[in-house]
Amino acid sequence: MFTSFDNTTIFILLIALGIVGWGFYRAQPYGKLGILSWLQSVILMAPWLLFFALAGAGIYLNLASILFLFLASTGLYIILGRKLREMSAENEQQPSDSPADSPLQYHNTANQTEEKPSVESVAAPSPPETKLTDTEDKPTPIPPDDLKIIQNIFGIDTFFATETLPYQEGIIFKGNLRTDPEQAYTRLSENLEQKMGDRFRLFLVENPEGKPVVIVLPRKNDPQSTTIPQKVLAIILLLVSVFTTFEAGSLLLGFDFFTEPNRYAEILPIAIGLCSILALHEIAHQLIAKRHHVKFSWPFFIPTIQVGTFGAFNRFESILPNRKVLFDVAFAGPAAGGLLSLAMLFIGLVLSHPGSLFQIPTEFFKGSVLVGILAKTVLGSALHQSIVDVHPLTIIGWLGLVITAINLMPAGQLDGGRIMQAIYGRKVAGRSTLATFIVLAIASLVNSLALYWAVVILILQRNLERPSLNELTEPDDTRAALGLLALFLMIVTLFPLTPALASRLGIGG
Repeated sequence: MFTSFDNTTIFILLIALGIVGWGFYRAQPYGKLGILSWLQSVILMAPWLLFFALAGAGIYLNLASILFLFLASTGLYIILGRKLREMSAENEQQPSDSPADSPLQYHNTANQTEEKPSVESVAAPSPPETKLTDTEDKPTPIPPDDLKIIQNIFGIDTFFATETLPYQEGIIFKGNLRTDPEQAYTRLSENLEQKMGDRFRLFLVENPEGKPVVIVLPRKNDPQSTTIPQKVLAIILLLVSVFTTFEAGSLLLGFDFFTEPNRYAEILPIAIGLCSILALHEIAHQLIAKRHHVKFSWPFFIPTIQVGTFGAFNRFESILPNRKVLFDVAFAGPAAGGLLSLAMLFIGLVLSHPGSLFQIPTEFFKGSVLVGILAKTVLGSALHQSIVDVHPLTIIGWLGLVITAINLMPAGQLDGGRIMQAIYGRKVAGRSTLATFIVLAIASLVNSLALYWAVVILILQRNLERPSLNELTEPDDTRAALGLLALFLMIVTLFPLTPALASRLGIGG
């Protein structure tokens, strides 16, 4: 078992090093800005790489050392981010046609222009006339009169439109971004609203080649609100999840709620604890969504006998203004539910004593790096025994952490997938979804729960969130660091202790 797990650790480490090397290869053509952006990513990955590298060598860090490494890497990440923005600003003042000086496609906060219009175009007193590709008489979804008005929203100081392409029921404008993406989007959307009212929405996104484009679509393409049948389904799933939560609580207490429903009072504290974590998770989502003036659907819970529920799925019922809002809404739920779960776990461990309600085999604490290290810190030598008595809050907090960690997996429209899309963009989020599915498929060979989630992601959650109105402006460094912290906590919650580390910690004797 030890050899197998160590080989897995080394395999993960080699994959991470391969990703780092590939990132360096991609960064080289973009000069100093590209290398600096790559270095930012390496610094954030460094604590994880060091932890797994030392673990593979049989050297294990204590919790204080791990936290210090993470805080140090976060501080360096923020410092490098400021330096990167300064260099990007200097690069905008001294534009160059050399690819080595343009970080486009590598870091969106840098100068967004690769192609410059000619001097004659820049000097033109009015916005350029865009042309249709292929044929001059190619039909467009937007009426010609409206198209001419929309073309006038562009300018040489925002987005220099050079080409027009029909797209669904709207139009794609190809060209060159002439200023900061956030400033450009604000001015273009204001111009569009002044000229066309609220009939259209304007999107500033990247095309498959990584170049900025503007897409104008009718507002009727906005997401639809939750229908009455869907709300009925949400209520049914909620009621079923409450029932399965009682059943999971009864199994923890050693009886079956199906056959002994009259013992519900014994389960009530556990059910209330789990439901409180889930409720806080969903309330945090809704509050942050309301704060940003976006609509977030009712939660659709996933009932399960094992832990009561695996959380809930939600969908956005309005277009998001930018990736910052996507991050804030996605991060709020796991942050609130995770902090409450962690607090319950810690308090439960502190209150645990011989004679506590639950008797747990010590082997269970080997199933999570985070829980195992925290239990060792609080319970100490009690983990040397084969069975340890714990307070009910320990179990509730532990289950809450597992539910939160599962929802933080970087896949599709799970909270973790949305966080990944907000920080790194749709391309990286798509790759992380595929990688998560592959890891779950492999893990399902030894864990049926992994197979369940692989199927859920494949059927229900494989698609990414639709693009925001301003897809080019990235979240700030603080949000990026918080997102990576959440992903790190997901890993240490779901990742088991190595036998050697568990032995060194004294878990199980």
